[in-house]
Amino acid sequence: MAKSRLQFICQSCGAVHTRWAGKCDSCGEWNTLVEEGTSGGIGSGPQSGRNARKGRAVALTTLSGDIEDAPRIASGIGELDRATGGGFVRGSAILIGGDPGIGKSTLLTQAAAALAERGHRIVYVSGEEAVAQIRLRAQRLGVANSPVELAAETNVEDILATVSDGKRPDLIILDSIQTLWTDMADSAPGTVTQVRASAQAVIRYAKSTGAAVVLVGHVTKEGQIAGPRVVEHMVDAVLYFEGEGGHHYRILRTVKNRFGPTDEIGVFEMSDKGLREVSNPSELFLGERHAKAPGAAVFAGMEGTRPVLVEIQALVAPSPLGTPRRAVVGWDSPRLAMILAVLEAHCGVRFATHDVYLNVAGGYRISEPAADLAVAAALVSSLTGLALPADCVYFGEISLSGAVRPVAHAQQRLKEAEKLGFGQAVLPLGGDEPAGGFGAGSFQPATLTDLVVRIAGSLRKEREDG
Repeated sequence: MAKSRLQFICQSCGAVHTRWAGKCDSCGEWNTLVEEGTSGGIGSGPQSGRNARKGRAVALTTLSGDIEDAPRIASGIGELDRATGGGFVRGSAILIGGDPGIGKSTLLTQAAAALAERGHRIVYVSGEEAVAQIRLRAQRLGVANSPVELAAETNVEDILATVSDGKRPDLIILDSIQTLWTDMADSAPGTVTQVRASAQAVIRYAKSTGAAVVLVGHVTKEGQIAGPRVVEHMVDAVLYFEGEGGHHYRILRTVKNRFGPTDEIGVFEMSDKGLREVSNPSELFLGERHAKAPGAAVFAGMEGTRPVLVEIQALVAPSPLGTPRRAVVGWDSPRLAMILAVLEAHCGVRFATHDVYLNVAGGYRISEPAADLAVAAALVSSLTGLALPADCVYFGEISLSGAVRPVAHAQQRLKEAEKLGFGQAVLPLGGDEPAGGFGAGSFQPATLTDLVVRIAGSLRKEREDG
């Protein structure tokens, strides 16, 4: 009998190696290669080897045809439906990741109860908690009377046999994918082989029956979903549940969605009764704002189709060190270095002997370059000690030449700012003219130097009046 060939699988990225090594060549992680046989590993199907059957022809069909069910199942939780693109798509697989204790199980319990109350069959399977623990959470959330079907099981074959008995479920929640194991693989639960094989079996069931499946995934210290990245490619949508320990709000962020936009967010507030929807997150992020403090600028940002106003705080202080500090929370560090370089090279503003600290208030994280103008205004305001106008918002991208470049969705940003009582705006030239009450109160600098001159002129006028 031929000896089965051994392979070494990286437990971090899923790369296959022919021999053991201390460091994975693909992802650079140390001590992550685990020996596994090819009979049940990556690259082998459920019946690999001599007993593999001959393939059978499958029926081909056309793009046109009748759709049996509604394409989406709306949960009734507005922020969750926004992040998923309008609800759960039938036959789809969704992966939700987040830090331990962030509220993933709480959110899914509330969603399961809301869907069950609408007449849908919901099955909640937990591999980490007992049924009694889930019932305790449901009582705390006030949804204990919802007709949600519970189970505590980790074997994939037993789970699929259970949900196949009776009416087809509309939604299956599996918490979590790292605890599942299948008879088709010989490795331990949580390994790359088991996670991938279990996900394949569950997704195959979802596609063949039309039931939506939600998989819960743990995250690593770097914030990425633990396990092989191939699972993220297998599912239809990937959502990250984010939040800071010192803040009571949570953000459900979409990073992949085959049936909707990939830049939407849903905002929730954690309370003793569970998660509460936040329909206007701008008020939440601006709730503790001190209007007369220097170094603070309000940025009008966009998250998908939703405008969000958030305060950017900067502190520029003389440094006793030979190499000044540059600390950033909630923004990109290389982007801050670029803004500082542009201010020094084109505007004559010197930061070489100063420490620079930048923070996005409320623990919010900004990813779009439209925040450049607000960051530059906050830096100059902190350096000069002059508070910016309290009713002014900033947005615009800054190029390396010092030019202020236009950004998308300017009118939506201005409408959100006007709704919250802002009367002035600093925005790029080009595009449509500012609408609403911003016509006379808007300033459109062509270069970053124009903004610095305007702030310096305000400082000079304040000193003359004083």
